[in-house]
Amino acid sequence: MDKASSIVILTGAGISAESGIETFRDQGGLWARHRIEDVATPEGFARNPALVHSFYNERRRSGLAAKPNAAHRALARLQKEHAGRVILVTQNIDNLHEQAGSTGVIHMHGELTKVFCAACGARQDQLDDTSLKDICPACSAVGQMRPDIVWFGEIPYHMEMIQAALWEADVFISIGTSGAVYPAAGFVAEARSAGAETVELNLEPSAGSRFFSAARYGPATRVVPAFVEELIAA
Repeated sequence: MDKASSIVILTGAGISAESGIETFRDQGGLWARHRIEDVATPEGFARNPALVHSFYNERRRSGLAAKPNAAHRALARLQKEHAGRVILVTQNIDNLHEQAGSTGVIHMHGELTKVFCAACGARQDQLDDTSLKDICPACSAVGQMRPDIVWFGEIPYHMEMIQAALWEADVFISIGTSGAVYPAAGFVAEARSAGAETVELNLEPSAGSRFFSAARYGPATRVVPAFVEELIAA
Protein backbone atom coordinates (compact mmCIF):
# COMPACT_ATOMS: atom_id res chain seq x y z
CA MET A 1 0.00 0.00 0.00
CA ASP A 2 1.27 3.41 -1.00
CA LYS A 3 2.73 5.39 1.91
CA ALA A 4 1.05 8.53 0.55
CA SER A 5 -2.37 6.91 0.40
CA SER A 6 -5.41 8.15 2.26
CA ILE A 7 -6.58 5.63 4.84
CA VAL A 8 -10.02 5.60 6.45
CA ILE A 9 -10.42 3.35 9.49
CA LEU A 10 -13.74 2.34 11.04
CA THR A 11 -13.62 0.85 14.52
CA GLY A 12 -16.33 -0.92 16.47
CA ALA A 13 -16.81 -2.56 19.84
CA GLY A 14 -14.33 -5.33 19.07
CA ILE A 15 -11.34 -3.03 19.39
CA SER A 16 -12.26 -2.02 22.94
CA ALA A 17 -13.42 -5.42 24.21
CA GLU A 18 -9.92 -6.39 25.34
CA SER A 19 -9.81 -3.20 27.40
CA GLY A 20 -12.79 -4.45 29.39
CA ILE A 21 -15.49 -2.42 27.62
CA GLU A 22 -18.62 -4.55 27.26
CA THR A 23 -19.84 -5.13 23.74
CA PHE A 24 -23.47 -4.65 22.79
CA ARG A 25 -24.31 -7.42 20.35
CA ASP A 26 -22.22 -10.41 21.39
CA GLN A 27 -23.77 -13.27 23.34
CA GLY A 28 -24.10 -12.02 26.90
CA GLY A 29 -23.53 -8.43 25.74
CA LEU A 30 -25.42 -5.36 26.86
CA TRP A 31 -28.40 -5.90 24.56
CA ALA A 32 -28.85 -9.38 26.01
CA ARG A 33 -29.44 -7.81 29.43
CA HIS A 34 -31.16 -4.53 28.56
CA ARG A 35 -34.00 -3.77 26.19
CA ILE A 36 -32.88 -1.38 23.45
CA GLU A 37 -36.28 0.30 23.63
CA ASP A 38 -35.72 1.13 27.30
CA VAL A 39 -32.19 2.58 27.31
CA ALA A 40 -31.25 3.53 23.75
CA THR A 41 -34.18 5.39 22.22
CA PRO A 42 -35.61 8.89 22.69
CA GLU A 43 -38.89 7.24 23.68
CA GLY A 44 -37.16 5.24 26.40
CA PHE A 45 -35.62 8.40 27.82
CA ALA A 46 -38.98 10.14 27.83
CA ARG A 47 -40.62 7.14 29.52
CA ASN A 48 -38.01 6.40 32.19
CA PRO A 49 -35.16 8.93 32.23
CA ALA A 50 -33.86 7.68 35.60
CA LEU A 51 -33.21 4.24 34.10
CA VAL A 52 -31.40 5.77 31.12
CA HIS A 53 -29.23 7.92 33.38
CA SER A 54 -28.36 4.87 35.48
CA PHE A 55 -27.46 2.80 32.40
CA TYR A 56 -25.12 5.43 30.95
CA ASN A 57 -23.64 6.35 34.33
CA GLU A 58 -22.50 2.73 34.57
CA ARG A 59 -21.14 2.82 31.03
CA ARG A 60 -19.33 6.12 31.73
CA ARG A 61 -17.70 4.84 34.91
CA SER A 62 -16.60 1.68 33.14
CA GLY A 63 -15.23 3.66 30.19
CA LEU A 64 -13.28 6.08 32.34
CA ALA A 65 -11.71 3.19 34.28
CA ALA A 66 -10.60 1.39 31.09
CA LYS A 67 -7.22 1.81 29.47
CA PRO A 68 -6.33 1.66 25.77
CA ASN A 69 -4.90 -1.60 24.51
CA ALA A 70 -2.29 -2.45 21.90
CA ALA A 71 -4.77 -2.06 19.05
CA HIS A 72 -5.69 1.50 20.07
CA ARG A 73 -2.01 2.38 20.46
CA ALA A 74 -1.17 0.89 17.06
CA LEU A 75 -3.73 3.13 15.33
CA ALA A 76 -2.38 6.18 17.14
CA ARG A 77 1.08 5.23 15.92
CA LEU A 78 -0.23 4.85 12.36
CA GLN A 79 -1.67 8.35 12.48
CA LYS A 80 1.69 9.73 13.57
CA GLU A 81 3.96 7.77 11.22
CA HIS A 82 1.94 7.31 8.03
CA ALA A 83 2.94 9.75 5.29
CA GLY A 84 -0.60 10.26 4.05
CA ARG A 85 -3.93 10.91 5.76
CA VAL A 86 -5.33 8.56 8.39
CA ILE A 87 -8.95 9.33 9.26
CA LEU A 88 -10.29 7.44 12.25
CA VAL A 89 -14.05 6.94 12.48
CA THR A 90 -15.46 5.06 15.45
CA GLN A 91 -18.83 3.62 16.37
CA ASN A 92 -17.59 3.42 19.96
CA ILE A 93 -18.68 5.88 22.60
CA ASP A 94 -15.59 5.42 24.80
CA ASN A 95 -12.53 7.69 24.58
CA LEU A 96 -9.85 4.97 24.35
CA HIS A 97 -8.63 6.16 20.94
CA GLU A 98 -7.96 9.60 22.40
CA GLN A 99 -6.32 8.11 25.49
CA ALA A 100 -3.98 6.19 23.17
CA GLY A 101 -2.96 9.40 21.40
CA SER A 102 -5.19 9.45 18.31
CA THR A 103 -6.36 12.86 17.13
CA GLY A 104 -9.37 14.08 15.18
CA VAL A 105 -11.39 10.97 16.01
CA ILE A 106 -14.85 11.10 14.42
CA HIS A 107 -17.38 9.74 16.92
CA MET A 108 -20.36 8.91 14.73
CA HIS A 109 -22.42 7.58 17.65
CA GLY A 110 -21.51 10.26 20.18
CA GLU A 111 -19.39 10.17 23.33
CA LEU A 112 -19.95 8.99 26.88
CA THR A 113 -18.03 11.96 28.24
CA LYS A 114 -20.47 14.51 26.78
CA VAL A 115 -24.09 15.44 27.45
CA PHE A 116 -26.52 17.83 25.83
CA CYS A 117 -29.71 19.58 26.79
CA ALA A 118 -32.82 18.15 25.14
CA ALA A 119 -34.50 21.55 25.59
CA CYS A 120 -31.94 23.90 24.00
CA GLY A 121 -29.25 21.65 22.49
CA ALA A 122 -26.34 23.02 24.54
CA ARG A 123 -23.50 20.53 24.92
CA GLN A 124 -20.90 20.10 27.65
CA ASP A 125 -18.27 17.66 28.85
CA GLN A 126 -19.42 15.23 31.53
CA LEU A 127 -17.20 12.99 33.65
CA ASP A 128 -19.48 12.56 36.67
CA ASP A 129 -22.80 10.76 36.97
CA THR A 130 -25.89 12.48 35.57
CA SER A 131 -29.40 12.62 37.04
CA LEU A 132 -32.82 14.19 36.70
CA LYS A 133 -31.66 16.99 39.00
CA ASP A 134 -29.06 18.29 36.52
CA ILE A 135 -29.56 21.87 35.37
CA CYS A 136 -28.62 23.05 31.89
CA PRO A 137 -25.96 25.76 32.22
CA ALA A 138 -27.26 27.46 29.09
CA CYS A 139 -31.03 27.59 29.53
CA SER A 140 -31.47 26.51 33.18
CA ALA A 141 -33.87 23.71 32.26
CA VAL A 142 -34.01 20.99 34.93
CA GLY A 143 -33.94 17.29 34.06
CA GLN A 144 -33.31 17.82 30.36
CA MET A 145 -29.62 16.86 30.17
CA ARG A 146 -29.18 13.57 28.32
CA PRO A 147 -26.18 11.51 27.19
CA ASP A 148 -24.70 12.81 23.94
CA ILE A 149 -25.24 9.39 22.37
CA VAL A 150 -26.90 8.64 19.04
CA TRP A 151 -29.84 6.42 19.91
CA PHE A 152 -31.80 4.10 17.66
CA GLY A 153 -33.99 6.17 15.37
CA GLU A 154 -31.54 9.11 15.41
CA ILE A 155 -29.12 10.12 12.65
CA PRO A 156 -25.42 9.41 13.31
CA TYR A 157 -23.12 12.40 13.60
CA HIS A 158 -20.72 13.73 10.94
CA MET A 159 -22.14 11.65 8.06
CA GLU A 160 -21.24 14.16 5.34
CA MET A 161 -17.65 14.31 6.57
CA ILE A 162 -17.42 10.52 6.71
CA GLN A 163 -18.87 9.99 3.26
CA ALA A 164 -16.49 12.55 1.76
CA ALA A 165 -13.56 10.72 3.38
CA LEU A 166 -14.77 7.35 2.04
CA TRP A 167 -14.93 8.68 -1.50
CA GLU A 168 -11.35 9.94 -1.24
CA ALA A 169 -9.93 6.85 0.49
CA ASP A 170 -7.31 4.63 -1.10
CA VAL A 171 -7.64 2.13 1.73
CA PHE A 172 -10.62 1.40 3.97
CA ILE A 173 -10.03 -0.70 7.09
CA SER A 174 -12.83 -2.01 9.28
CA ILE A 175 -11.81 -3.15 12.77
CA GLY A 176 -13.92 -5.01 15.31
CA THR A 177 -17.33 -4.33 13.81
CA SER A 178 -20.32 -6.67 13.42
CA GLY A 179 -21.23 -5.37 9.97
CA ALA A 180 -24.86 -5.45 11.11
CA VAL A 181 -25.59 -1.80 11.92
CA TYR A 182 -26.24 0.75 9.19
CA PRO A 183 -25.11 3.19 8.01
CA ALA A 184 -21.65 2.02 9.17
CA ALA A 185 -22.21 -1.44 7.66
CA GLY A 186 -22.48 0.23 4.25
CA PHE A 187 -19.15 2.06 4.43
CA VAL A 188 -17.21 -0.80 2.84
CA ALA A 189 -19.47 -0.73 -0.23
CA GLU A 190 -19.08 3.03 -0.54
CA ALA A 191 -15.30 2.78 -0.28
CA ARG A 192 -15.18 -0.06 -2.82
CA SER A 193 -17.30 1.93 -5.25
CA ALA A 194 -14.75 4.73 -5.01
CA GLY A 195 -11.90 2.32 -5.81
CA ALA A 196 -10.47 1.82 -2.34
CA GLU A 197 -8.76 -1.34 -1.21
CA THR A 198 -10.88 -2.79 1.61
CA VAL A 199 -9.55 -4.72 4.61
CA GLU A 200 -11.36 -6.35 7.52
CA LEU A 201 -9.56 -6.89 10.84
CA ASN A 202 -11.88 -8.74 13.17
CA LEU A 203 -12.18 -11.57 15.66
CA GLU A 204 -14.27 -13.45 13.10
CA PRO A 205 -15.89 -12.68 9.73
CA SER A 206 -18.52 -9.96 9.98
CA ALA A 207 -21.93 -9.94 8.32
CA GLY A 208 -20.37 -7.96 5.46
CA SER A 209 -17.10 -9.89 5.18
CA ARG A 210 -17.75 -10.75 1.50
CA PHE A 211 -17.32 -7.10 0.56
CA PHE A 212 -13.69 -6.93 1.71
CA SER A 213 -10.76 -7.65 -0.58
CA ALA A 214 -8.53 -8.78 2.29
CA ALA A 215 -9.02 -9.91 5.87
CA ARG A 216 -7.14 -10.87 9.02
CA TYR A 217 -8.93 -12.61 11.86
CA GLY A 218 -7.99 -12.87 15.51
CA PRO A 219 -7.89 -10.73 18.66
CA ALA A 220 -7.59 -7.01 17.94
CA THR A 221 -4.50 -6.70 20.13
CA ARG A 222 -2.74 -9.15 17.81
CA VAL A 223 -4.02 -8.49 14.30
CA VAL A 224 -4.18 -4.68 14.42
CA PRO A 225 -0.57 -4.02 15.57
CA ALA A 226 0.72 -6.59 13.06
CA PHE A 227 -1.19 -4.99 10.18
CA VAL A 228 -0.14 -1.47 11.19
CA GLU A 229 3.46 -2.64 11.23
CA GLU A 230 3.07 -3.82 7.63
CA LEU A 231 1.52 -0.51 6.57
CA ILE A 232 4.28 1.54 8.12
CA ALA A 233 6.99 -0.69 6.65
CA ALA A 234 5.50 -0.65 3.14
